[in-house]
Amino acid sequence: MRTFRNRTTLGLCVIMALAAGSASATNGYYTHGLGTKSKAQAGAGSANPEELLTIATNPAGLAVLPESIDAGLGFFLPVRNYRTTDSMANGGCFPGMGCAFTIGPNDIRSENEFFPIPFAAMNWHLSEVDHLAVAFFGRGGMNTKWVGGTASFDPDGAAGPSGPVTLDGTYGGGTAGVDLMQGFLNLSYAREFGDTFSAGASAIFAIQRFEARGVRNFAPYTKTYVESFFTTGQPRQPKNLSGNGHEMSYGFGGTVGVRWQPVEMFSIAAAYETKMYMSEFSNYSDLFAEGGDFDMPATWTIGVALKPTDTLAFMFDVQEIEYSDIASVGNPIQNLFDCPIFNPSGNFQNCLGGNKGGGFGWEDMTVYKFGASWKYSDDWTWRAGYSFTDQPIPRDQMTFNILAPAVMEEHLTVGFSQQLPSGNEINLSFMVAPSNKIRGENNFDPSQDVVLEMTQYELELSYSWKR
Repeated sequence: MRTFRNRTTLGLCVIMALAAGSASATNGYYTHGLGTKSKAQAGAGSANPEELLTIATNPAGLAVLPESIDAGLGFFLPVRNYRTTDSMANGGCFPGMGCAFTIGPNDIRSENEFFPIPFAAMNWHLSEVDHLAVAFFGRGGMNTKWVGGTASFDPDGAAGPSGPVTLDGTYGGGTAGVDLMQGFLNLSYAREFGDTFSAGASAIFAIQRFEARGVRNFAPYTKTYVESFFTTGQPRQPKNLSGNGHEMSYGFGGTVGVRWQPVEMFSIAAAYETKMYMSEFSNYSDLFAEGGDFDMPATWTIGVALKPTDTLAFMFDVQEIEYSDIASVGNPIQNLFDCPIFNPSGNFQNCLGGNKGGGFGWEDMTVYKFGASWKYSDDWTWRAGYSFTDQPIPRDQMTFNILAPAVMEEHLTVGFSQQLPSGNEINLSFMVAPSNKIRGENNFDPSQDVVLEMTQYELELSYSWKR
């Protein structure tokens, strides 16, 4: 009966996890933590593992966890706005920039502000020193929906016979935005080496779902359009740029990690997760660099934990996310200005969809996470945390990043765990990311500024069945 119950519970958790929706994540497009306890500590705790989703950060932590089934559901609320200032271009052209492309002026709040994000995990003790776990979870994503607004173009320049044309939508292509969901299946193994050291490894299967809307007016900047125009004199309209619905992408990667606890009051952990090598988004091969390639960045994490008493723990983690290594995310938008449509001596590979095609220009992120837990009684543990970083968007990369305004830099968190008489556990975490904004020039109209702003909230509940 117990085995049937465990399998049924795990099966329901898996279904729930695979039904995860899209979200607009916090450190770039990655979540601020993984697991309810970790999230209540601002993502810290890799050296002090207390829940199964620790394997998503460092699989070595699996060695000190009891057998359980963990399942949770987060309720995520990102509030995103962008606005643009008045333009002085009046439909004119700027040297080296092509003709003016002016956004608005607009002041819009993104729709789609509520996202449920589930997870599920289960582990087994294969022997006294060998441990296995499986987990399903969402870690990253981005969703924006900009309804309304206008954009103006002057196709033949200020000296041409026609004036600027004003079209509906942020980029003149109607409702604009993206929908990116990233989910993971993690199979982890850990082994203990004596009483103080453990090592672990994870095999990770990843899945992505993506859609882009409202960017069809970037067609003249695509490799498909420009290459056909310069070689045949007849431009070919790109079919894989915008409005092609949701598309799935699949891939894999892995994690290795170690944890060392030389004395009872101190532990240290380190882990490295490889780049996730993903299949291409062929329906958006004219948008993303390298013909639709959208791999996930590598990360590394180092954590320490200090337990001055049996009831108090302090944790500090530092995490690096290597966004700049992913061409579609890290390539600067300025690469487009070496596309032959702007620079006749340029290279087709600098156009959208080319190997060096302009992207979002994101920089790597280093995130510092501080957490604390206090075991108030045998039944109650209270948690809190704070993390900070520099958001990944440079101020000279504003135009494309209206689609993905990931400007969060701070996270404040609290939460608790309650142990029930059965030995099972209820956990809660709450996060607020205070409002942050950045301002910079519209890359296609330097007389206009773009302002991106975001605030975020998340409430997560989870339950742990001890086996």
